[in-house]
Amino acid sequence: MTDIWSFLLQTLTASGAAALLLIVKAMFRDKLSPRWQFAVWGVLAVVLLLPAGRGGRYVLLNWPMLIETAKSVLTGDFGTLTHVIAPVPLPSLTAPKTAADWLYLIYLAGVVILLARYLVSYVLLRMALKRGRPAQNERVKAVGSQYHLPVCPAVEVDGLPTAFICGVFKPVLALPAGTETDEKVILHELLHLKYRDVVWGLAICLFRCLHWCNPLLWLCADWAGNDLESLCDQRVLERLEGEERRDYGRILLSMADEKYARTPGTSSAANGGRNIRRRIEAIARFKRYPAGMALVSVCVALVLAFPLMIGARAETVRDNPRGYFFADGSTASFASARTVYCTTYAGAFDAYAKAVLQENALYRAMCTTLSEQNDLAANGETGYGSWDPGLPMPAIAQSGYYIYNPTRLEDGAWKGLLAVELPNEQGGSGNPLRLAVQTVRVEQEGGRWVALPQEKFWIIDSRSSALSIWGCEELPARVYEAQYGDFTIQIRWQIVAQVSSQVRYDNWFGSSYTFDTVPKPHGTFDQVSHEQTIYAIYTGDPADKETYTHIAVASIPIYGDERRHPTVGLDYLNVQSSGSSTNGSSWGNYLLDGDWDERVTISGGGSTMNWERDKGCRIPASFAATLYLNYRTAAELTLLPAEGGERIER
Repeated sequence: MTDIWSFLLQTLTASGAAALLLIVKAMFRDKLSPRWQFAVWGVLAVVLLLPAGRGGRYVLLNWPMLIETAKSVLTGDFGTLTHVIAPVPLPSLTAPKTAADWLYLIYLAGVVILLARYLVSYVLLRMALKRGRPAQNERVKAVGSQYHLPVCPAVEVDGLPTAFICGVFKPVLALPAGTETDEKVILHELLHLKYRDVVWGLAICLFRCLHWCNPLLWLCADWAGNDLESLCDQRVLERLEGEERRDYGRILLSMADEKYARTPGTSSAANGGRNIRRRIEAIARFKRYPAGMALVSVCVALVLAFPLMIGARAETVRDNPRGYFFADGSTASFASARTVYCTTYAGAFDAYAKAVLQENALYRAMCTTLSEQNDLAANGETGYGSWDPGLPMPAIAQSGYYIYNPTRLEDGAWKGLLAVELPNEQGGSGNPLRLAVQTVRVEQEGGRWVALPQEKFWIIDSRSSALSIWGCEELPARVYEAQYGDFTIQIRWQIVAQVSSQVRYDNWFGSSYTFDTVPKPHGTFDQVSHEQTIYAIYTGDPADKETYTHIAVASIPIYGDERRHPTVGLDYLNVQSSGSSTNGSSWGNYLLDGDWDERVTISGGGSTMNWERDKGCRIPASFAATLYLNYRTAAELTLLPAEGGERIER
């Protein structure tokens, strides 16, 4: 925690978990044993130890959105995002300048003062114990031997109302001077010693200090301390028989220790008289818990632990959260957009593309840098923020988008070419297809993936009838070439990717699909294909063209240093056929009859790919190809990247 906002995020997250635990504990108070009643506080302890909002997650309520909304309303700042680096406060190295800085300074002062108070209390207690007299250890050893418990040195101190353990590394059993301590009390304290309950008491005191201004967590600290004592009572009763159990409840009334109650480093941390009644009530319920409740206890704890520790991610942006704690819907919307940020590079591509398709500033806020957030919020309208992506006209949103040739760069960022469809001259979709394309870089900013356009949109007209995952000949492709005799064999190779956004609707007339325009900030490229086209370009003397009657090529991509050649047989290529395989190989042939063009298409097509299995769709280092001329094997070729491996035709 580095400022008041991160403290609020941490303490409110813990408060939500605490409120849920208190409700569940109240429901099962008479049904579950003290072991469960205390153990369930471990769930809250883990929530307190984990930085709130990590990975864009929240517990129960979308606390990050509420904090960002409050911060924007009170400060007018949209250009920061609250992060909890550590669950403990870290001092600021700069002088306070704003009211929020002063509030954080006051909070830090409260933590220091409370820690100092507990430290002084512990030091004074240790000094009092040093003035005590060594106690006769025979009774303590006898109790330890009878119940097979460890023992520690004991001292008698004047003025103590009851016994307790003090210290973690060198524990001491403090006994009241002038009175004979009941063996059951000694048993109680030795059980504290065996299970190192002093450490749990220290943890409770630490959380009390860190969240000193949160009354709900203070209440939880009190109840956790009392549950710790009730658990120790349970352990005592399991070792006693008959009348001794009934006597133990009466003895508890003499164990109220207000003088050293809640002193850290001791087992008297929750021995105040106000808690005795609840402990006696727990004793009255001893062994009255229904059979099988141990399994129920474990199941309840697991059901609570998973959502409270893991949390949930906000999957969508609240476009119009009017009435959601704040009247300013636009402010809350942009706060939501900042907190539902992209956690994957594919999610950043998806959010940016859908922001372009709808000219939506809220979607752009999900994947832009923090330095641009203030400008987006200033230009946005209430509810739905408008944003100008630089298109000459609005894109056709239902046609979707595709990312061409997504490539991982050396610095860990990604680059790809975004393509969206624009209305054609007739005002709609269809031939001729008009595309707006733009190179986009996606990189990490802190824990967020952000999309950075590298150029203005440029327009191309395609011969395709629709934006397709099978590639577009007019868009950039990686080009591989090899020369043999009068021919240049060329392969254009593309990867086309998209975060799957198809939504199925069933009705009386059947099923239909539509494009989901809501961003998926945590998505992956799960709709991917590669498309490759083989060309033969004649570079010889035009007068010699008639010497060629047939040409065929079979190719396969090569990754790294592997060496292989396609295995498609000549007999198969003698027929008018072409095709491709999921391993990237393709083949085809062309009859060179009549006045054929200098550039002929041998084959074209593609296949779907698995992004994870194919390691982000690796780029081939080269292509191995077998060339056939006039129905004879002519050569085995290696096609190497041309012009750096990518040819852009604008």
